[in-house]
Amino acid sequence: MITRRAFLAGGAGLGAAAALGVPPAQATAARTLRRAPLSDPFRLGVASGEPLPDGVVLWTRLAPDPLAADGLGGMPSRPVAVHWQLAKDENFRHVVRQGVETARPEEAHSVHAEPGGLQPGAEYFYRFRADGEISPVGRTVTAPAPGTRSRALNLAFTSCADYQTGWFTAYRRMAEDEPDLIAFLGDYIYEYGDYKYPVRDQAGGECLDLAGYRLRHAQHKADPELQLAHAVAPWAVVWDDHDIENAWAGDVPEQPDPPFLKRRADAFQAYYENMPLRRAQRPQGSSLRLHRTLRWGAVANLHLLDTRQYRDLYACTGRSGTVGPDCAERLAPNRTILGQEQEAWLESRLKESGATWDLLGQQVFMMEMDWTNGAGKGYSNEGWDGYVASRDRLTAAIEATKRNAVVLTGDVHSHWAGEVKRSYQDPESKSVAVELVTTSVTSAGDGLDEYPNTGVLLAENPHVKFFNGRRGYVRAKLTEREMTVDFRSLSRVTEPYAPAYTSGSFVIEPGTPRLNQV
Repeated sequence: MITRRAFLAGGAGLGAAAALGVPPAQATAARTLRRAPLSDPFRLGVASGEPLPDGVVLWTRLAPDPLAADGLGGMPSRPVAVHWQLAKDENFRHVVRQGVETARPEEAHSVHAEPGGLQPGAEYFYRFRADGEISPVGRTVTAPAPGTRSRALNLAFTSCADYQTGWFTAYRRMAEDEPDLIAFLGDYIYEYGDYKYPVRDQAGGECLDLAGYRLRHAQHKADPELQLAHAVAPWAVVWDDHDIENAWAGDVPEQPDPPFLKRRADAFQAYYENMPLRRAQRPQGSSLRLHRTLRWGAVANLHLLDTRQYRDLYACTGRSGTVGPDCAERLAPNRTILGQEQEAWLESRLKESGATWDLLGQQVFMMEMDWTNGAGKGYSNEGWDGYVASRDRLTAAIEATKRNAVVLTGDVHSHWAGEVKRSYQDPESKSVAVELVTTSVTSAGDGLDEYPNTGVLLAENPHVKFFNGRRGYVRAKLTEREMTVDFRSLSRVTEPYAPAYTSGSFVIEPGTPRLNQV
């Protein structure tokens, strides 16, 4: 029996040697020391995602030359048959599902297999074969059966991975925690061109077209730490701005050239090609419906939200930035950050939810935040503070449905935790949800545990209970009785392999939207 820890120790289960008939002892060594041949099409690794009680998505993308300038990974312009297997064991003695998918050049030879008929709450291993080569082995799990309350959810989540800014050590540390599910909350790539002082060299310039986005995704996927995190657990992903362009809002770009809807369509296409998403989420030009719900038995629902594609333009200035209390537009009753259809969808999900916990995986600060130190107030019009009516409608729905809501947020490159009020216009308003903000994988560099103005920010925003300015991720364990949360931080990302430490721990109890510090 291969344990999960042995799987991790084996380099993300790189078990192709066993499939080729190599003796067990040699296979173990080969798994640890595996060197990809020059013709290996699996240099971007493998991934899984979107776990259901009876199915999961299995992903890979063929790319023997990940940094090929045309973004096609060195693949010929022809379809390639890719065989996949799903087994109960890492050595594939008990194969339960297998099939063939066609990797097509028009989708960058990506593969999205969707095996069904699986057992709920079960562990599986998977691999692919193409052009005479066998992929690394990945591990995945299915969600518990509907109504199941005995199976805890071990969740990890993070955001914002700028390749140039540092090493992806946080991905390895997440994998070592052995989660059931990893949620990525936006900025999986950065579209920027070169920085002046990069930690690591980045291939290609600014992402402006399909080839550029494909190349940037390929460089990220070729990173061994990211490959390990993808191979150890299924993922659930949503985008933020840098997956397309900095600070885009609906159909409005930050910069006018190139034509934005064409650029957005290219970014959406590359995003789909490189993520373990279902075929139903394939983009339609410049549109891609990314909001959806994943259920973990009756313990938790994870509602993944899109705060970019349907939002109104930034209040008062038309551009992302800080606005003062005199910006009346941010309070306009018809403003929305989710769009009317997504707002109605989310409210219906909350109404029908029977889970203990409802997690809202999204991108930008939901809590009100006064970012101006001292006299006066300053609000970010990019977060929910720029869409106050939209926030009030959501908090009203949470209160009316009596859900145990926990907001999971990325974007700001630092750890925060606080309480979401029913309405920040009422000083006596009660908390209706907890917000957990994860820091970045690398963005903003090493950071500090605390900055000179941290104490002032916390004092002026008393509903905020925690801050840490290092890089890292958040891990959480959800049961019927409680949700325990650890903010995991790294001392540095400008050098590889920093250890992770817990910079803050909290417990949340059902029925009480309050952070209890451990």
